[in-house]
Amino acid sequence: MHNRFLFAGTAAAALLAGCQTTKPATTTSAAAVETLGTTAVPASEFAYVYRKNNSSDPAFGTKASVQEYLDLYTNFKLKVLAAEQRGLDTTQAFRQELEGYKQQLAQPYLTEKSVTDQLVREAYDRLSKEISASHLLINVGPDATPKDTLAAYEKTMSLRRRVTEGGEDFNMVARENSDDPSARGANGNGGKLGYFTAMQMVYPFESAAYSTTAGQVSAPVRTRFGYHLIKVDNVRSAQGEIKVAHLMVRATPGMPAADSATAKKKVDELYTRLTGRNENWDKLVSQFSEDAGSAPNGGELPAFGTGRMIPSFEEAAFKLQKPGDLAPPVQTPYGWHIIKLIEKQPVPSFEAMEPTLKSKVSKDSRSELNRAAFLKRVRRENNFVEIPAVKEYVLAKADTSLVQGRFAYSAPIAATGKASKNITDNSALFTIQGQPYLVKDFLAYAQQSQRPRAGAEPRFAMQQLYDQYVDQRLTEYEKANLENKYEDYRMLVKEYRDGILLFQLMDEKVWSKAIEDTVGLQQFFAANQANYQWGPRVQATVISAATPQLRSQAQSFFSNPTASKAPAAASTYLPVTEGIPAVLKFQPRTATLLPASKAALEELAGRMLEADTTMLVQAIASSRAKVPTKLAAQRQAAVEQYLVGQGVRADRIKRMSSSSQPKQYATVTDVLLLTATSRNPSLIEQSLNEKNPLAVQIQQRSFAKGENKAADQFMDKAPGLYQTEMEGRYYTVIVDKQLPAGPKALNEARGQATSDYQNYLEKEWLEQLKAQNPVKINQPEVDKLITK
Repeated sequence: MHNRFLFAGTAAAALLAGCQTTKPATTTSAAAVETLGTTAVPASEFAYVYRKNNSSDPAFGTKASVQEYLDLYTNFKLKVLAAEQRGLDTTQAFRQELEGYKQQLAQPYLTEKSVTDQLVREAYDRLSKEISASHLLINVGPDATPKDTLAAYEKTMSLRRRVTEGGEDFNMVARENSDDPSARGANGNGGKLGYFTAMQMVYPFESAAYSTTAGQVSAPVRTRFGYHLIKVDNVRSAQGEIKVAHLMVRATPGMPAADSATAKKKVDELYTRLTGRNENWDKLVSQFSEDAGSAPNGGELPAFGTGRMIPSFEEAAFKLQKPGDLAPPVQTPYGWHIIKLIEKQPVPSFEAMEPTLKSKVSKDSRSELNRAAFLKRVRRENNFVEIPAVKEYVLAKADTSLVQGRFAYSAPIAATGKASKNITDNSALFTIQGQPYLVKDFLAYAQQSQRPRAGAEPRFAMQQLYDQYVDQRLTEYEKANLENKYEDYRMLVKEYRDGILLFQLMDEKVWSKAIEDTVGLQQFFAANQANYQWGPRVQATVISAATPQLRSQAQSFFSNPTASKAPAAASTYLPVTEGIPAVLKFQPRTATLLPASKAALEELAGRMLEADTTMLVQAIASSRAKVPTKLAAQRQAAVEQYLVGQGVRADRIKRMSSSSQPKQYATVTDVLLLTATSRNPSLIEQSLNEKNPLAVQIQQRSFAKGENKAADQFMDKAPGLYQTEMEGRYYTVIVDKQLPAGPKALNEARGQATSDYQNYLEKEWLEQLKAQNPVKINQPEVDKLITK
């Protein structure tokens, strides 16, 4: 069966990956592959969907493949037609959902795939090299005026000449003049950045660094931060990524000298124990590492590459050669570290990194290149025409209020319809495919989108708003016309549209109905009882343990059916304290429970009857309290009577007397101590798994053949206790009884029965739809798709 089909309404993310093609839309044929009642299904539509979803199938183009897919597609279209006839495609909820999907589907068409591919390949190629560089920054904002921009550029060039022509040291010039705070002053780094690779700096900076020869200084590079000079100190092959573990002893820069010395002494001792005495790494890390995040995992850290870690830590880590090698203690601002190499990972292949790089490129500053290429293309394709005189008219309206963020605009009264030779606010500022965009609309946009721009020139600020407005209108126009330009997009939107409609009606007619129609489900189950039968089964407890000792511990809580009929055949009970009231309180010198204690017993009874049917409780009278023996017995009887009244069996309630009680209750006269024990498998499992969540697993239920490998080995055995070992685990299977084959109850087969009932409802519904809209196949059009 072909499972690749059109139920796309809930699978947007998966399908988006295949939407990169930009095949122009073509004129569709008027021929129909079939008619549903009076509704024709275009042959071109079916042919497109068949090829898209089946082209990789070896049976593609065979008569059987085409016919099978046509049957599926016919059923699909019948359901969609029914939804349309119900008007589901006209509701506001439907329109909103479809619009949301259209916004997602449009994104791949609003970019330049060729540019993206080039940027991804460039990024990968650059990842093979790592650059050590220094930089000098002169601040200038992205919105700076031409005058300020020129001043910053000239200052940057002047500083460059001091280095390249005057022979001054680059790092000294940076320390004295850079606007990067980390570079300045006696304690500054002089602009030194250390090693970095692709995708770690803003794109213009990265490109300049990779284009500059080692030992040289770049020309001024403009980024959103300002102008940079970059001196490339060294270029080396990429080190890839490294995975290490560490043991850390905290020692911060501001701590007292004595504490700092103690930390150093401690880390040296640990290093000696690891290297000289070969003590266990994981044990020492768990005991002594002060990195709480990594200590429970043997000190293991996520893999990292160049520029992702504190330089001193990174340098020491990358010097390690073989897995298991240890670096001598290295200091960082966080403390002292002993580093252990786990593995080195070379730069992955391009194919392995391509998806990740595409995602990073789309979010990186280099995506601006893609955006610029897209806008250049849509300007050309959509015949963008700017009207210079009108643009000048608009720029002339800029004044100081615009840079202060207080520009106000009121649109003029609508034009009278008479043509005017003069430029007015009703004039076209530019056109896209002949469609005019008016001055007044732009000025309204300028008022809405303005923001204070201290020091900017009004005309320059207006130009920036104009550029933004043009870009937005071009994008909107392109988005609105995607269905006309690209067949792939148009067909994908149609699939989503039909998928949403299908989901709504299928939920009403099939999915929810099968769940909510309990009477119909019961009738269907009874009519098809032969399909819901138990095979041979066994009622058993299956214990899986990591070691024989753990298996013995778990096994001690459960009875061997052949050892004794008595409940005491298993000697071990698990003490339970969570949710158990410590004491029950009585009115002074009486056997009358206080209301709060009654409420606690009522809650306990509910737990014993439902959540834990193995629980036993003990009502304990203190032999040290000065309470008459008769009154103590009456109180114990009152507790037993209350629980029995709630439905708890009397043999699950024990009366005891003890001198060993918590100090705070030992001599209190108006209370009984309450304790509880249990053989509940989940509580036993939880207790034994405190250190290792996989130490013990316990299942207690009926097992059919194939449901559990351990139980399968003893499916035909008599009641008893059996042990086995499989795949490094140790098993005990306690067989309580054999369960004969026979019919299942509905609650035992509800999942399968509900699924079958849904299939039945869908089949019945399709028969009704075919009666309402008779299907007529145009076989000659179908045959055109048969190529084998």
